[in-house]
Amino acid sequence: QVQLVESGGGSVQAGGSLRLSCAASGYTYSRCMAWFRQAPGKERDEVAAIYTGGGRPWYADSVKDRFTFSQDNAKDILYLQMNNLKPEDTAMYVCAARAMGSSCVTSRYADWGQGTQVTVSS
Repeated sequence: QVQLVESGGGSVQAGGSLRLSCAASGYTYSRCMAWFRQAPGKERDEVAAIYTGGGRPWYADSVKDRFTFSQDNAKDILYLQMNNLKPEDTAMYVCAARAMGSSCVTSRYADWGQGTQVTVSS
């Protein structure tokens, strides 16, 4: 049974930082993983994706140079360091794993966590 558990969300002022964690369990292989976010009344957007077996991560233009992945491979935890947060980053952030296509960026994902809320005030 695979599971994704997110943590690390919270409320910060603009310019602040948060580090999100996605703890994966039940996986025995490298896979695509991604962070999506959805603000109220808006569509869910993919903001960052990575292949846990290596390779260059992808970041959406809106978060590039502010968000950064890191991994604890021993614990199978994926981190998303978010710096210089902006009010427009406010959203529910959800971790996903196992892209169902050949790309970590454009594919649908099979497994989803429950999400963690990020709120950035101006």
